[in-house]
Amino acid sequence: MSDKEIVINRTDLARRVNELGIAITHDYTGAHLMVVGVLNGAFIFMADLVREIKLDLQVDFVRVASYGMSTKSSGEIRFSKDVELDIKDKDILIVEDIVDTGRTLVCLQNYMKKRGAKSVRTCALIDKKERREVEVVIEYVGFDVKEGFLVGYGLDCGEKYRQLEEVFQLLKP
Repeated sequence: MSDKEIVINRTDLARRVNELGIAITHDYTGAHLMVVGVLNGAFIFMADLVREIKLDLQVDFVRVASYGMSTKSSGEIRFSKDVELDIKDKDILIVEDIVDTGRTLVCLQNYMKKRGAKSVRTCALIDKKERREVEVVIEYVGFDVKEGFLVGYGLDCGEKYRQLEEVFQLLKP
């Protein structure tokens, strides 16, 4: 593991996911909650998160890409899978693994609003402002990380490292 160093350990991940679940449960009591995960990166975080939300909810996914196989955003956002459930009049919680430039998330937030969502909020495992290009609101943040290329717990580099149980910074991306 000399090519990466730990940034967030398993204990801290579990504790913070539990705290987020408690906050989301409190804030969405009485709502028609639909949790929409952003594939592929958010699937592990989202699986843990929805188990901590003590409410009836629906789950769906979108797949958008701006990185491809690179470590830098192309700046172009592509939808390759849309939400399949009806989002009209639902309270949407977008679950994202990491918010970097902010472009993908702003695009998703606007897209959900245009489709008739009653409300749109976001939960991100990691808010990393190092390369932020647009202002974006993230209501539920797991961890603020200043810099570095992160992998593990769903985050990848060229589709590798997602299965790692902790979050690492790649020393040689």
